[in-house]
Amino acid sequence: MSFPLLTATAVLPAVGAIATAAVPAARRSAAKWLALLVSLATLALAVTVLVRFDPDGDRYQLTESRAWIADFGVRYELGVDGIGVALIALTALLMPFIILASWHDADPLEATSSRWRPTQGFFALILGVEAMVIISFEATDVFLFYVFFEAMLIPMYFLIGGFGDRAHAGSDENAAAQRSYAAVKFLLYNLVGGLIMLAAVIGLYVVAGNFSLQEIAEARANGTLDMATNTERWLFLGFFFAFAVKAPLWPLHTWLPNAMGESTAPVAVLITAVVDKVGTFAMLRFCLGLFPEASKWATPVILVLALISIIYGALLAVGQRDIKRLVAYASISHFGFIVLGIFAMTSQGQSGATLYMVNHGISTAALMLVAGFLISRRGSRLIADYGGVQKVAPVLAGTFLIGGLATLSLPGLAPFVSEFLVLVGAFARYPVVGIIATVGIVLAALYTLVLYQRTMTGPVKPEVSAMPDLRVRELVVVAPLIALLIGLGVYPKPLTELVNPAVKHTMSDVQKKDPKPEVEAAK
Repeated sequence: MSFPLLTATAVLPAVGAIATAAVPAARRSAAKWLALLVSLATLALAVTVLVRFDPDGDRYQLTESRAWIADFGVRYELGVDGIGVALIALTALLMPFIILASWHDADPLEATSSRWRPTQGFFALILGVEAMVIISFEATDVFLFYVFFEAMLIPMYFLIGGFGDRAHAGSDENAAAQRSYAAVKFLLYNLVGGLIMLAAVIGLYVVAGNFSLQEIAEARANGTLDMATNTERWLFLGFFFAFAVKAPLWPLHTWLPNAMGESTAPVAVLITAVVDKVGTFAMLRFCLGLFPEASKWATPVILVLALISIIYGALLAVGQRDIKRLVAYASISHFGFIVLGIFAMTSQGQSGATLYMVNHGISTAALMLVAGFLISRRGSRLIADYGGVQKVAPVLAGTFLIGGLATLSLPGLAPFVSEFLVLVGAFARYPVVGIIATVGIVLAALYTLVLYQRTMTGPVKPEVSAMPDLRVRELVVVAPLIALLIGLGVYPKPLTELVNPAVKHTMSDVQKKDPKPEVEAAK
């Protein structure tokens, strides 16, 4: 039997989470280093998966299949395509930076305080989320995917509610109430989506007789499984609703600004750069793969929802006074672009959507982590409390600017490539939709540049006059992300070559071909 590489990639952070939680209470530093080493080892395994994956080979590779709950047709089945490999690599890449950026976020509030923040539990929860996200990208059994799709809500609930942002105005009681509200809202929204999906998962089993993604696809291809039109549409809606909550897509988005605003900056990155990608990934793998006809039927409505997310999220970002909520609403706009690319039903759109998932993860991590370093120095999330930072902390301001420029998809930075492909793919089949979506680009430039102007330029406010620049640990966190944004912006070919074959398979699932360009004959 070959080495179960995919299992190892998911199990290692899970075992690391248990080991980190078991570190003695007085050994906080040991818990941090253990979590960091586990995340680096997981990254090494993810790189091994990336190296062993052949983009021109079988659709699903490094597969594993074992009986699990045989009486109900549930199997432990794993396999990765190019899209899954890219997102596993993104997850494993970001985790060491998230842990490093969180280095002091779970320390005791005071050296002599009895209010002890459980450092071991904090880092154990982060590793637990990593394990569940990775196996969600690997699962090719629908029930197995559902289990971890829902299970990741538990550690995220505690990370939001138990380890919230310290930059609060008002009393500690008020801050705790806001964290509790954000955590409960996150949990309820996603639980409702998950319960609806569970009903659809059961319905799929009744219709197909098993949960294997590959077996169901093969049965549909050879004609042995023929879903009734209404049945397929109802099952599609059940799956899509859960994924739209996780993504999040308007109007199911309202939990995200609260969750990101009340979390620490690294946990906010974990939410939007890692966990939320499971929703858009699942739209490609499960909605389009299992329900191709229903996906085409629902496309017009989903495109409208994506456009609303793009414009609405950007408009609310423009009007924000809170730095972290601004990034949250910007992410809602970006997820609208991702969904637009998926349901444009073109190879350019879906390739762009996949690249967008990766590039948004990197750019949002860069911007939010630098914003977190800024907020920790001043103790405030309000934009109005800053001014002239670039004069006292030029490196911090410079990295903040690059992260912001990546967020608005400046040419030469990685998100530009993905946003361009999404818009080209959308315009090729739905010109009006593509034109409207470009408004989001203009609004992104507005909220990003206004944010930088109000926080970094102008007279130096007395409260920031003694602000230190980025420290060594913080530079280690930010510098690689900036390098990736520039590198993938200048040379995206390795990423496109990885995902394009998987996109062709998805286009084949929905039996769609790219529209031919209309060229007027020369007269």
